[in-house]
Amino acid sequence: MTSPGPAADFRPTHIVPQDGLPAWETPDLSRPTVPLDAFLPVRLLSRRGEWGEILCANGWSAWVDGRLLLAVPQPPPTGGRPLTRVEDPQPLLARCTEELERYRRAVTDLAAGRTDPESFRRSLRGVRVGVVVDGESVWLYDETAGRWMYGDGSRLATYAVVAGPGAQPAAQAPPEEADTEGGGDVREVPHEPTKIVELPGPEAG
Repeated sequence: MTSPGPAADFRPTHIVPQDGLPAWETPDLSRPTVPLDAFLPVRLLSRRGEWGEILCANGWSAWVDGRLLLAVPQPPPTGGRPLTRVEDPQPLLARCTEELERYRRAVTDLAAGRTDPESFRRSLRGVRVGVVVDGESVWLYDETAGRWMYGDGSRLATYAVVAGPGAQPAAQAPPEEADTEGGGDVREVPHEPTKIVELPGPEAG
């Protein structure tokens, strides 16, 4: 374990999941240390099997279950060059806002007892929203095109795409749910993993 102290040029690579994470001084269960708070940004320094060594912004490091860390999207490889093939971010931002508000209303109704869990699930079938905001940088998921867009607040460019134009996103259901319901309405539509797109420089035209 590293003694606390400011970490020079700290850039997080992951965040701690919403339930927090237990931590250890070394990759040894007999040496626990202070647990990590939910959503804490950390930098993954190394992996040792299922263990992950993390660094916090204050210079404190520890070992955690590296499988549970949530990766933070990294800026696209523009090399400091301006984005090209740009789009207006406002229409996609508006769609993301509408879908997020739809989800918020459904959660509010469920918490208030105005709907039951099955109706809650049915009302949100097909809703897919992805938004990450880091200062002036934003990543937005364009569900209609199956792609992630990166922008600086005024322009958007494709950052990552699902292989195959028009591929339908897969329905994500826990394995035990699919088994107990005998398939039901849960169907998996196979598609290839998301691929990062190298953004062209100004000379690409």
